[in-house]
Amino acid sequence: MLEITAAEVKAKLDGGEKVRLLDVREAVELQICRIEGAEHIPMMDLFLGRKAPDAAPDDEIVVFCHVGVRSFEAAAFLRSRGFPRARSLAGGIDAWALEIDPSVGRY
Repeated sequence: MLEITAAEVKAKLDGGEKVRLLDVREAVELQICRIEGAEHIPMMDLFLGRKAPDAAPDDEIVVFCHVGVRSFEAAAFLRSRGFPRARSLAGGIDAWALEIDPSVGRY
């Protein structure tokens, strides 16, 4: 499955599972709100090969954007590039703020 819910990610993190969070939003969006500990690579930098995630191929990577559209594409891209456990955070950082951590903020 290419998507994972905010609740599922939170449960994994709370359970001590190694999950890498990858934020593919633009820098201006990062200034508005962020999830602490997430790696930031703007989607186009990822797609153009300018940057790659700091992850091993077998790491679980949860990609997120604002509402989940870009991260869905980015997760599929990462899977095609040798990261079979890449998934998109359904609903993006907006879902994270609504369901998990309201201090993250919304826009």
